[in-house]
Amino acid sequence: MPDSDDVLHDAIARDEETCLERVRRRLEEVPIVAPPSETDLVAELVRLREDVRNAKEEDKPAMMQQYEHQFALLQQLRDARDKPEVDPASPYFAHLRIDEDGQGRDLFLGKATRLDHGLRIVDWRNAPISRIFYSYQQGETFEEPMGGRMMEGTLATRRTVRIDNGVLLRIDAPEGVLVREDRDAAWTIRATERPRLAGGQGASRAQVHAKGQGDRRRLGTDGAGRLQRPDKHLPDIAGLIDPEQFELITRPSSGFVVIRGTAGSGKTTVALHRIAYLAYADARIDSDRTLFLVFSKALRDYVGQVLPALGIRKVRPRTFPEWAADQRRRHFPGLPRTVRDDTPELVTRLKVHPATMVALERQVEAVTAPATMEQALDDWASVLTQPDVLADVLRELAPDALRPHELDKAQRWCRDRHAELLAWLDGDRDDDVEVALDPEDDALLLRAWQLRVGPLRQGTTPLRYLHVAIDEVQDFSPVEVRVLLDCLDTNQSITLAGDTQQHVMANAGFTSWSSFFDWLGVQGEAVETLRVAYRSAEPIVTFAQSVLGELAEDGDPPLTVRTGPPVEVFRFTDDGAAVAFLGDALKALASAEPLANVALITPDAHVAALYHEGLQRAEVPRLRRVTDEDFAFTPGVEVVDVRQVKGLEFDYVVVVEASAAHYPDTPAARRLLHVAATRAIHQLWVTSVGTASPIIRGALADDAALSAS
Repeated sequence: MPDSDDVLHDAIARDEETCLERVRRRLEEVPIVAPPSETDLVAELVRLREDVRNAKEEDKPAMMQQYEHQFALLQQLRDARDKPEVDPASPYFAHLRIDEDGQGRDLFLGKATRLDHGLRIVDWRNAPISRIFYSYQQGETFEEPMGGRMMEGTLATRRTVRIDNGVLLRIDAPEGVLVREDRDAAWTIRATERPRLAGGQGASRAQVHAKGQGDRRRLGTDGAGRLQRPDKHLPDIAGLIDPEQFELITRPSSGFVVIRGTAGSGKTTVALHRIAYLAYADARIDSDRTLFLVFSKALRDYVGQVLPALGIRKVRPRTFPEWAADQRRRHFPGLPRTVRDDTPELVTRLKVHPATMVALERQVEAVTAPATMEQALDDWASVLTQPDVLADVLRELAPDALRPHELDKAQRWCRDRHAELLAWLDGDRDDDVEVALDPEDDALLLRAWQLRVGPLRQGTTPLRYLHVAIDEVQDFSPVEVRVLLDCLDTNQSITLAGDTQQHVMANAGFTSWSSFFDWLGVQGEAVETLRVAYRSAEPIVTFAQSVLGELAEDGDPPLTVRTGPPVEVFRFTDDGAAVAFLGDALKALASAEPLANVALITPDAHVAALYHEGLQRAEVPRLRRVTDEDFAFTPGVEVVDVRQVKGLEFDYVVVVEASAAHYPDTPAARRLLHVAATRAIHQLWVTSVGTASPIIRGALADDAALSAS
């Protein structure tokens, strides 16, 4: 006698095959009719426009009404042409059967809507009825307002499906997951329950005591393992520093400390605790004469509570743009305060390239002039606008940085903006012309001041810091770091922490530690390496290193201190199916682990908006969209694009849409995926719609321990 589960699974497969056959047959019977040409309508509008010009005044109202009617028809035609059409090869990704008063009806969610000739396919993004699929589970009763009435019933069937080239290949149902290789293959049961996120609530970075022996504690818990921290800011971990970190923290106060470390190895921890260590010996360190600079506003907020917990009350983390903008306004008060956000990429590349810093130095050496603000401003403008000044330096030091026509194009743009600035400074202000500076100008202007006038000022005295710490230094430009170096006092006390594997600012000018120091004119600095990846579980670290490929730094791979669930990759035919899958998993997680925090990391803001809207429809609790690095650092789910997450960590991470389209096999894409993956503490999922990125496929192939679904 057949097993009851087998009978059930066979019935599910037959049901879905029947539904697909019915939909495909109706699509073939009623093919999509191409909309008519708009040529005649456009010609008629042109004729009417000419007639109106020559018509009598009393005839114009009627003619304008006719013109508006024809224009409305043209707009309708264009709207119809722009709407997506149902693809017969993959017409839908989800099937729901609704039972209302004993009457059942089938509906399907896809990327487009077809409601004619018995078809019931709706676009998941905007059809109100899709809310039933995303908000309720199979077997639940629902009550939702639809079309001016209250719709009540039971969600009798709720399944997602994968259809490729018209063939049903996968069915995800509450009763189990059915898969087959092709149309002629038999169905097999992949799983009797769906994958889930679990076990990571509060599982922050496990660290070992300084001697590397004895008991282990988990951050976020007390000594007995009880969960303590509902907030997700970086905690004070002074009691859990390992020997290598301790040695770096307690280095002498003078000179350079340069820390290289893999993601989650404690670079930021060392930089923060080093400030506390130095302040213990010299109380002056806890003042505005210590500067802690980070790459992003998110990282600034993330670590902002650590220094007060260490007894440091007067040092506040800042981003370099914040600090530099304040200094530039103080030293060049007459310049506009507005910052431009539409600077061409070529111009940005020119302004942050270290060759521009060298050209500025040579400009000041070559021109004898007064040590004034006005002359520093002229030096800055000369380098950016005069071809010979910069071209010679590029040919000598960086011949491949910008081709001659690229340099010419960038400098022409700079000359146009400088002409607008000069007119603005002379009082000739055109309201139609926005006069602004680029964010990259601040560092160049401050460097011009240092070279021409002297040290930056704090009131009437030179600005001199006792200690400067820079986190994620690989994404700072050499000119930014050079400005900071010249703000140090005679001890030259500075901590530089970075990881070339997480270098995501392609234009910043960082290629290697040695070349970085060469541009800065700093010789012979030793780079200390932290090799233990405390943040992420071993499967995540292994996957993240495989993603890097040849970009991984030389030497042994990072060491890990704990294991965890395997990295899993899920492929979908449509974003809507991915949203349905993630919605179920995230709601289950929120119920089981209310203090867990999750990041859904997307490739860009457009995908973030799409998934946030879909998960809202699925009623995922504590869901937030991060748009300007405004992380809450509390339990819940944050949807964010990948360029906002560097330096942060989350209990769970889902890398969304890791497809070939969004992550081609390039160094930049590999680093971005590496950054995204290494934000995960306990568990990492990866999704893709269509073809997964070759980077992901290669990483999976390299490690048999990773599982793909």
